[in-house]
Amino acid sequence: MRDVAERNPRARLSASPGLPGRSPRIALYSHDTMGLGHMRRNILIAQALSRLPSRAVILLVAGARRATAFSLPPGTDCLTLPSLYKEPDSRYRPRRLKIELEELVDVRSSAILATLTSFQPDLFIVDNVPRGAVRELDPTLEELRQRGRTRCVLGLRDVLDEPAAVKRDWTRAANEEAIRALYDEVWVYGDRSVYDLVDEYGLPPDIAAKVRFAGYLDQRPRLELLAGTGSHPLGRLRLPEGPLALCLLGGGQDGARLGEAFAAAELPPRFNGVIVTGPFMTEERKLRLRELATAQPRLRVIEFLPEPMQLVERAERVVSMGGYNTTCEALSLQKRTLIVPRTSPRTEQLIRATRLARRRLVDVLHPDEVSPASLSTWLKSNGGPPPRASDHIDLNGLQRIPELAGDLLGAGLPAGLAAPSGVFVAR
Repeated sequence: MRDVAERNPRARLSASPGLPGRSPRIALYSHDTMGLGHMRRNILIAQALSRLPSRAVILLVAGARRATAFSLPPGTDCLTLPSLYKEPDSRYRPRRLKIELEELVDVRSSAILATLTSFQPDLFIVDNVPRGAVRELDPTLEELRQRGRTRCVLGLRDVLDEPAAVKRDWTRAANEEAIRALYDEVWVYGDRSVYDLVDEYGLPPDIAAKVRFAGYLDQRPRLELLAGTGSHPLGRLRLPEGPLALCLLGGGQDGARLGEAFAAAELPPRFNGVIVTGPFMTEERKLRLRELATAQPRLRVIEFLPEPMQLVERAERVVSMGGYNTTCEALSLQKRTLIVPRTSPRTEQLIRATRLARRRLVDVLHPDEVSPASLSTWLKSNGGPPPRASDHIDLNGLQRIPELAGDLLGAGLPAGLAAPSGVFVAR
């Protein structure tokens, strides 16, 4: 068994450390306080891990009730938490429950701790926020480290924000201390040649030593989960024949201006237009978009799709905000894409889009320049398809993640890594 594992890292997932014969258990956490991108990324990672011959048992911990609307990989299930909402100024509040923020965080934190204490994961992958939303993961991470059987990984997208903002926020949250005490590795879902997170954010040597650049996540496997799930969403829209221009507004909380500009733009001849608002757009804004669409016989508005990738696959033109998943979808499918990035409260989307535009993989329009006229001009331009992204950036993240997981689970916990209870108590 050891010889096989040394030749093939994936074989190391054949059994859980300490419990011979038991399939490995993997938990993934996403806070999901703004949009659905974190949860969708975790589902994609779970799909890659579910293909291993070890038949891993995978539990998603998600902060959005919409998680139950998504197709999940085999051997995967989901715990959904009462929802948090992130304000434009980065403050949190309960999305639906009429209770104080501290009460909701306590409910969520207690649910996570009880669940993972019982589930006993061999690997715990936390998306983006080292201590969880409003530090709700602190008790769970400390308990898992004290028990000493769970490997903990922080998964980061390629870009977090501009360096000064990351330094400020990470210092305030004591994130480096948390990574140092509670995490075994940091996986970056990006290409170091596009954005070197270690260098850009000046990570100290001991934290940098934990970083592994996995590569961007090729989104095409998402379509495999939809095989045989029903008719294509385009068929239900009753549009006339013609190519598709697609407008994606992320979660929808701050996409109304782009959506309204697209609805008023002039489509190229014979083109159809579809706007996906996202589930978090206000009813007033959605009503406004529907009213604009009634004046355009070739335009439709959809509130929510569990998998918008189906529409991206069919589109000739894509206009979207610049979230990680949506950008990777356009790159994976080699779509001609105009990114209109969010610039507040974070500049993450602007930084990513600008770096990719330098390689001519996407076009970028600053949100201050969005108008029906500017979108009409781009939609009618004949730039042709972009270069194949895999020739210019690393899109192999989904192949590397199972190997990284195998490396972690195939090795014993290093001496001295299991911190005693109370070592990390920053609040």
